[in-house]
Amino acid sequence: MDRKGLIKKYIDFFKLKNHKEIPNFPLVPENDPTVLFTTAGMHPIVPFLLGQPHPLGKRLVNVQRCIRTGDIDKVGNEVHHTFFEMLGNWSLGDYFKKEAIEYSFEFLTKVLKIPKEKLAVSCFLGDETAEKDEEAASIWMKLGVAKERIAFLSKENNWWGPAGNTGPCGPDTEMFYWRSKSSPPKTFNPKDNNWVEIWNNVLMQYNKDSFGKYNSAKQKNVDTGMGVERTIAVLDGLTDNYLTSSFFPIIKEIEKISGKKYSKIEGETRAMRIIADHIKASVMILAEKVSPSNIERGYVLRRLIRIAIRYGKFLGMKDFTKSLVTPILKIYDNYPLLQKNKEFIIQELELEEKRFNETIELGIRYFEKIKSQSRREITGKDAFLLYQSYGFPIEMTQELAKDSKIEVDILGYKKELAKHQELSRTASSGQFKSGLADNSEQVTKYHTATHLLHAALRQVLGTEVEQRGSNITAERLRFDFSYPQKLTACQLQEVENLVNEYIKSGLDVKRDELTLEQAKKSGALGLFEHKYGEKVSVYTVCGKDKISKEICSGPHVTNTKELGHFKIIKEEASSAGVRRIKAELIDETK
Repeated sequence: MDRKGLIKKYIDFFKLKNHKEIPNFPLVPENDPTVLFTTAGMHPIVPFLLGQPHPLGKRLVNVQRCIRTGDIDKVGNEVHHTFFEMLGNWSLGDYFKKEAIEYSFEFLTKVLKIPKEKLAVSCFLGDETAEKDEEAASIWMKLGVAKERIAFLSKENNWWGPAGNTGPCGPDTEMFYWRSKSSPPKTFNPKDNNWVEIWNNVLMQYNKDSFGKYNSAKQKNVDTGMGVERTIAVLDGLTDNYLTSSFFPIIKEIEKISGKKYSKIEGETRAMRIIADHIKASVMILAEKVSPSNIERGYVLRRLIRIAIRYGKFLGMKDFTKSLVTPILKIYDNYPLLQKNKEFIIQELELEEKRFNETIELGIRYFEKIKSQSRREITGKDAFLLYQSYGFPIEMTQELAKDSKIEVDILGYKKELAKHQELSRTASSGQFKSGLADNSEQVTKYHTATHLLHAALRQVLGTEVEQRGSNITAERLRFDFSYPQKLTACQLQEVENLVNEYIKSGLDVKRDELTLEQAKKSGALGLFEHKYGEKVSVYTVCGKDKISKEICSGPHVTNTKELGHFKIIKEEASSAGVRRIKAELIDETK
């Protein structure tokens, strides 16, 4: 089945169930500074899940373009994607579990003709905060799903939300398909990779309050999600999503350019998947007039394009990114925005490829330098440096090393990569949990400035102010904090003046290693809902009195006089009860 056929079947089915089709929203969220991209179909309708009436009523359906970067390092296997389309239907305080589950079962078995013998489901196990979802399991059994095919799983697997600290949340029930050609086992084992999740119904029956209690929600919602790419693979009897109509035309073009065959050599197949995925996602982002840059959305876009280019180099491809635009636009010809901005998309891809090729040439020189030192091995650190700084996938380093009869420390490389991935995950969450991916001098300054801003806010507004999130780049800092109302011009000026007073005072910044308990007892501030290790770093800014003391993994300057002049650029709402300040540091010596 092709993607448009599946989408039409889904939309038409739910229209027959009195759902109204809502538009496919932009990938760049409108009026939402808290996320870079639309990550799920429910993202644009959050206000209506919270109780705001939707103009089209209480039953909605659509297909939504989504970008998720949390699993970007997993792309390369058969099922992970950066860009994907999500089918979804919603009930805003209208029908609930019974109808939601019945609709799911009817669509899978009657419309898509999937035998119920090849289906299994999971439901919420229950814990001290919310009861076991026996109701959902009972509905599934009444529809003919065997008891042995129902697994009860924990919150980690079968629970959604809330999106913040409080709000709508609840159990979900997920549907799985047996993808193997062998007969499905009688009992459902969720750890068996032959069971592939194809649909998820989130049943928002609770509302979490500020005390952490889960209360029965006044408006009970249903939010469902079905991935187009994965479902097509299931219907076509494929275990590899990249062989479906959503990807294979791009793969064929890569085969043509590279002269290599998909599914022949594992490393080359993985490279083709990464190229197809990353250029597709890049085309979708470029269509919304986002350009590659070193901050926020532009940084994600640059990273996607450059990873694709370096894997293209591994396959012997050159100046190829623009050639993949045509098959991508053909697959997604139902999105006019792509054709409208085709010239911009090609222009930006060509420019970024030209820029990056210059960097790769420097990498070749670095490799030659290592080789000239008569080493018998490329160390893990050198292999990772070639990957991180010069864009060499490990396969390219291995090929170069093989030609030069040099070994590569793969284990050491994997250790370095794992450390980097952990830092990247932390940085993408925008919070100070385990350090920053960018430890440049300017980022280090902004990191310390954020602590001073936090201290100044608590001094001016009161100690009830707490950090809710942050994001730092080399150009600016962004700090989210709890406060119920907009700050006045006088308050903002007072905060700014106080930070600059701390800076001009030349205060020392001291680091101590303490156990978490010791840190708490010492009065250090921290995001205590996060998981910390047994020991933590505590940074203290010391004046006549303690100015700031926070659990943080750094890095920081050693003295506040290094920071320059602090300037607040903007103050705005981030979410309910949370404000956001954007600020920059100005070097007054320039």
